[in-house]
Parts: sequence; structure tokens; C-alpha cells
Amino acid sequence: MEKTLHIVGGGMAGSEAAWQAAEAGVPVILHEMRPHVGTFAHHTGNYAEMVCSNSFRSDDDEQNAVGLLHWEMRAAGGLIMEMADRHALPAGGALAVDRDAFSASVTEKLRAHPLISFEDREISQLPTDGTWIFATGPLTSDALAQAILAETGTEALAFFDAIAPIVHFDTIDLSKAWFQSRYDKGDTEEQRKAYLNCPMDRDQYEAFIDAILAADKTEFREGETAGYFDGCLPIEVMAERGRETLRHGPMKPVGLTNPHNPEQKAYAVVQLRRDNALGTLFNIVGFQTKMKYGAQTEVFRMIPGLENASFARLGGIHRNTFLNSPTLLDDQMRLKSRPNLRFAGQITGVEGYVESAAMGLVAGRLAAAEIKGQTLPPPPRVTAMGALLAHISGDAEAKTFQPMNVNFGLFPPIEAKGGRRGRKDRYKAYTDRAKTEWQSWIAAQE
Repeated sequence: MEKTLHIVGGGMAGSEAAWQAAEAGVPVILHEMRPHVGTFAHHTGNYAEMVCSNSFRSDDDEQNAVGLLHWEMRAAGGLIMEMADRHALPAGGALAVDRDAFSASVTEKLRAHPLISFEDREISQLPTDGTWIFATGPLTSDALAQAILAETGTEALAFFDAIAPIVHFDTIDLSKAWFQSRYDKGDTEEQRKAYLNCPMDRDQYEAFIDAILAADKTEFREGETAGYFDGCLPIEVMAERGRETLRHGPMKPVGLTNPHNPEQKAYAVVQLRRDNALGTLFNIVGFQTKMKYGAQTEVFRMIPGLENASFARLGGIHRNTFLNSPTLLDDQMRLKSRPNLRFAGQITGVEGYVESAAMGLVAGRLAAAEIKGQTLPPPPRVTAMGALLAHISGDAEAKTFQPMNVNFGLFPPIEAKGGRRGRKDRYKAYTDRAKTEWQSWIAAQE
């Protein structure tokens, strides 16, 4: 086997993967098309360029899942976190960075590493030999996207997110919502109760439509525009087509009986569907949207049963090339049909700078171990990285798979000791458990 690891893409994931593999003693060639081939979002040829926010979000490693990811990356000697800490800016409990200094320092560190070499050209085909990691991100070039399409099929690669919001199940008011599939369809009790239903009377529905129409919306950026498919119209577009459109679409009330009030027929019903195998996350069916995040939270909490909802992800539709990873990748992040190829970062269906870098870290370590003839198991799924990897490699529902930030809803539930735990205690228990298992996983490689 060739002893060199090829990495395509010098963003967060590719940069971290290169660093991890090189630190493990494996020679790396990092292929990056910029600046010779640009994108509408990037402005430099530096590695790990931040194209949107300059924030890595919460740095709380005891109460926040993304803060736990920070902790795990630091414990693994992550380059991205080292440089983020070096160029941190005041941001309360968050980790924000001087983006130009950050990406310049990542570039400098990578170029100074004796085991990393560089090739500044576009890779437009999937190689048949060698060990490769593709970390080309949401702005994968058209030529490479076509090559991935040819290998995986048209249903396995999306060019736009059509994202419905996802709610933490334990924040839904079940005194108002109930489980039932429309017309009780299904052969098993689980199938007959596959949906969670939130009813609205006429006044609630009319107020909901008014709020959707009045809400602030984002616009497509240059290079992002695309026609909507009728199957994933934003709810505000449906509302603009007529006030009754939504209640004849994703909010239709037919075939449902509210056990809390069986005599009263709902005027409209919002349905949620389980989004992960654990049943800790539910997505709001058919609620893709271009409303701004603050407006989404306000509008969606008008839905009976969701007044106190906590959102694992808010909705959106935007340019973002990503794989249907649960159908394509194994737990080593390899393409099942071409196991010499791994994928990492946002193209695998994780969302955010930190999540992308984290999946690069795991891919780099897994690939390096393989090249060295070693067997490295994936990270324990009770860790933040293990939970993300499990989500993209099989836990997520393939039919509704969309990019996801790390959140505690992806973690296996933890047993409460001494009765029901409050959220603060529960999150601390999640992070304590994760840290112990992560340290063990790292120690086994040393």
C-alpha cells in the first residue's frame, strides 16, 4: 500500500486531517484548488479560511456539546483549536477568533510541517488507487461533484439543503401533542405512532400564517440561487400562495384524532417525525424555510406543544453540497463502494466550523492508522466526535438526512442516578462520560 495520504480540500476538515496524519508520522499531500480556482465565498488561498462567522460558538465543555467538541479536539492535539486559542477574541462564553490571523497561522503551521507537501490544483476525478480523504466542503467544484454523482448516484448527493427544524423531544409538551400516524397507518404500533402531532384551532392558524408572512427572511447569495422544488418549498412561499395552502399541505388535519380533546377537530396540525434512532430528536415535517433564525424561534414557538421547544437545528435552504452519508459511508468514514476514499467535513453532512474540523481530525487519524497497518476503532459513540460519526454513518434517517450541528440529542441517553436529573446535571453527566471515554480512545493510540 502507498504510504502517502492524499487530502483534497484545505478547509477546516482538510487542514485538521493533514495535521493529525502528519503528526502520526504519515506523509501527506494536501491538494487545494484555491487560489487558482476560486469560489464565490472564499477570498484567499489560505487554509482554514473562515467564510461566514468568526465564531466557534460555545466554549463551555461541561454544559454544551460544541464546547465538548472543543475539549476533545484540544485533548487530541488539534491544530484548529490550537490556532483558535492563539487568536481568540473577547466573546463572552464563546470562542471567536481573528479570522485572518487564524487562517494565516494554520497555513504557516501546515507549510512548516516536514511531512506535509502541497499541490495547488483542482482534483476533478475520484482516484482509483492510493489512500485519499475528500474534505472539499459545501462548495465542492462542479467537476468533482459530477464525479461523485457518477459514483454514488443522483439521489446520494445534494446541492442544496432543504432543512426542516429539529426539536429536542424532551422540550415538547405532550399534554398538548400526541403520537399518531395519519389514519393510523402502519403494521406495528411503532408505525401507527410514528408522528407527533401539534393541533391548531382556526385563530391559532391564522395568527401563525400572519407571523410567517411578516417574519424577516434571508435571501440567496450570489452564486447560490436555484429554483425551488415543489417537494421542498419554503413554508413562507407556500403561505404567500394562499392562506389555506399550508393546511392543505404539511399542516393538513385529516386522519387524526386528538386524544386530549377527541370531540374537537383541529383546524390544522403540525407534524413532527423522529429524526434519529434514539428518539431524542424530532424534525418538523415539511417546514423548510428561509426565515431568519430569530424569527424562526419566535414563530415556531407559536405552535401548541412547542411553546418551550429547544431547537437542535433551525430550518433553511442554501447552497451546500453534501453526501447522503448514512447510505454511503462506513464507520471508518470510507466510501463503501470505494474504500480507498474517505470523506470528511461538511460534505459528510455535519454543519459548522468545529464539526467539520472534528470530522477531519477523526478521518486523519483513521486513515493514518490504516496506512500504518493498524486497526483503529471509531471513537466511542458517547463522545462528541463518536456521536457525530455515528449520526452520519448510520444513525440518522437516510430519507430525511440533512446537515447537523453537534448536540446532546445525538448522544446515547445517560441513566439518571437518584431520580430525574435536571438539564444541567444531565449535560454534565454527558460531558463527564465523554471525556473519560475520549481520553481512553486517545491513550490507546499512544
